[in-house]
Amino acid sequence: MGTVTGFNPSAEHEKTRAALGAVVPRLVRLLRDVPNLDAASGVPVWTVGDVGSHLSAVYVGYSSASSADESMDWDSILPAGEGPFSERIAAMNATSIGLFGDNDRARLADLVAEWGEVFLRVTEHLAPDTPVTVPWFGQDITLATVTGLMLSESLVHGLDIARGAGLSWPISPREARLALGQTLPTTMPLALDSEKARGVSIAFDLAIKGGPRLAVVVDDGTVTVARDAPPRAYDCRITASPTAFLLVSFRRTPTWKAIARGQMRASGRRPWLAMRLGELIATP
Repeated sequence: MGTVTGFNPSAEHEKTRAALGAVVPRLVRLLRDVPNLDAASGVPVWTVGDVGSHLSAVYVGYSSASSADESMDWDSILPAGEGPFSERIAAMNATSIGLFGDNDRARLADLVAEWGEVFLRVTEHLAPDTPVTVPWFGQDITLATVTGLMLSESLVHGLDIARGAGLSWPISPREARLALGQTLPTTMPLALDSEKARGVSIAFDLAIKGGPRLAVVVDDGTVTVARDAPPRAYDCRITASPTAFLLVSFRRTPTWKAIARGQMRASGRRPWLAMRLGELIATP
C-alpha cells in the first residue's frame, strides 16, 4: 500500500481546487466533442444530454450556494417534502435534468465553463471550513466538501458522458484521492441507511492507496467517519485503489469486479463484512 501522508486541510483543499480547475476545461472539450446528445450514457435511462444537463445544474447549484452574490429560487426547484437523504438526492437528480431546455442543451459546454469559473472565483479566498448552506443536503457542509463534490461529480459524470459518446475520459488516482478524501467523511454519514444499520456494530478501516485512510464505525443506526484516526481494533480492513473506489462508490463499477481485478481487497478479523459497507451506505 502507498505511503499515507499527514492530512493538511488547507493544502488538500488547494490541491482539490487545482484539480477542479484542471478538470473543467477537460469537461468543456468533452461536451463539445459529443457527436449525439441523445445517445445513451453511462447512467441508466439518462442520455448523454441528460448527464450534461445534470452536471451543468450541479455547477450552477454549488456555485450559487457558495456565493453571497448569486441568488437562486430554491423553493421552485427543490422537491417538496423531507425524506431520507438518498431520496432527496434522487429527487433532486431527477429534477436537475429538466432545468435546461433545448437551447441551453446546445450550449452545455459554455454553461460548464461559465459556472466552473464562477465557483472557483467566488470561493478563491474562502477558508476550507467555511460553512455552505446546501438546500438539497438539508444542512450546512464545508466549502472543502463542496469543492470535493464538484470534483467527484465532474470526474464520474465526465466518464458517463464519455462512455455514451465513445470518447476517452481518464480519471487519475490523484484526482480520485482528492475527491474521496474531501467528501467521504461528510457524505457517508448522510447516506447511511439507518434502518439497515439498526443493531449493526462494525468498525471498518478504509485504506485508499496513497491516502486517505478512514475509520468508518457503524453503531446501531449511526456511523462516524474519521480521517487518520488514532489506532483502534477493526473488524474489517478494506484496501482499495482510489479510482476504483470512487467508481464503486458511485455504483459505476460493481464491487465484485473491482475485487476480481485486484483493485480492492478485504482483510482483518472479519473480512467477509466488506460487502456490508456498500449495503449500509445508500446511493441514489
